[in-house]
Amino acid sequence: MHVVECELPPASALGRDAISKAYFHDSYRVPLARRGLTIVEIFFALFGHTPRWMKALLITRNVIARCFGLEAPTVAEILKPAMRTSYSVGDKIGPWPIFFIGDNEIVAGRNNKHLDFRLSVLRLVDGNAESVVVSTICSVHNPAGKIYLFFIVPFHRKGVQSLLANAVVAKRL
Repeated sequence: MHVVECELPPASALGRDAISKAYFHDSYRVPLARRGLTIVEIFFALFGHTPRWMKALLITRNVIARCFGLEAPTVAEILKPAMRTSYSVGDKIGPWPIFFIGDNEIVAGRNNKHLDFRLSVLRLVDGNAESVVVSTICSVHNPAGKIYLFFIVPFHRKGVQSLLANAVVAKRL
């Protein structure tokens, strides 16, 4: 199953304005074979099954980030994200605070000194076909944000594509 790089869907709460102001953005799409999943179930089908190599990289990154005074997820939030029965704006889903939640989309992320990022998980319905699009946008605040993205973007791209592909192969989506 191929993960397809795509444009940010117009239906996303992220909006074209945010994309035009972003320093970095990407979107990846896969078909959704399992009908009836909630957007929270879709989110955890992806981010609740992070491979060990990715968890190790995230934990290492977070230790380094905290040394620079940045807010970062805890080890527990990375190793075992807890799924609750309901979520609202401001709650954390996995390691990130929620900025928007609707029936078909969750936007989570974090604001830090060097950059702000948003991650969207969006279910799209096109006739009888459904798909999931994961989009990320980052707005940098200073040169540290640009340097950070220079090193992180290759891992980010590989990681998101891997999460999507693994979820499809494991039939979680």
